[in-house]
Amino acid sequence: MTWKQAETALRACKVILIPLGARLKEHGPHLPLNNDWVMAEYLTRRVVQECDVLAIPTLEHGFYPAFVEYPGSIHIGLETARDYLMDICRSLARFGPKKFYVLNTGVSTIRMLAAARELLVKDGIKLEYSDMRLVGARARNSVRESKGGTHADELETSVMLYIAPKIVNMKAAKKDFHDHAPDGVLTRIAKNKNATYSPTGTWGDPTLATRAKGKLITEDMVKDLVGSVKGFMKGTKRLKTTL
Repeated sequence: MTWKQAETALRACKVILIPLGARLKEHGPHLPLNNDWVMAEYLTRRVVQECDVLAIPTLEHGFYPAFVEYPGSIHIGLETARDYLMDICRSLARFGPKKFYVLNTGVSTIRMLAAARELLVKDGIKLEYSDMRLVGARARNSVRESKGGTHADELETSVMLYIAPKIVNMKAAKKDFHDHAPDGVLTRIAKNKNATYSPTGTWGDPTLATRAKGKLITEDMVKDLVGSVKGFMKGTKRLKTTL
């Protein structure tokens, strides 16, 4: 778009969709650093097909403190990430839209998003976001074979086998499921008792992943996200797909 085209589009839309997916964050030896970015791009395409929203390009970096020990991972401080998002919303809100929905593909990012939402209210801006622990939860619970896991695990790997199979290297997938620290931080140092030991950068068992599981999870995720976005557009209460 040119700025004139953007002005017309911004004046007409009620909700701006902001995809948030790390382009540089480790996902074990079997998934690439841009795993979350690929997921965010895919889910955004699906959502805009069914919702009358205006999507901006995916935000590539954010608050990801759990992965700093793994080469290639980028982590932005909480306040910096929060302010960055707030400045984006404020910039676009100058020209009409006052409602923003963050299609969030992370977990640690919830802290940043909650902080931004609270502050943006003072500017008359409403912010909502998805929680990947809850989006598609029904399908996740129905297909899970492993005892647990949340990162590059059976479920996330299954989703990627469905939406972008060429970037998944199942030959390199390894089960890595040690005791989980309360804050979810992963460490490559076995003696570090303040974090979850993970020599691979995985927490879970990706060897159990299948494309069939991924299809069920992904379609359930899309359904939840579309419902959440449409609910936000109508001004209904926060849905179960968010905390």
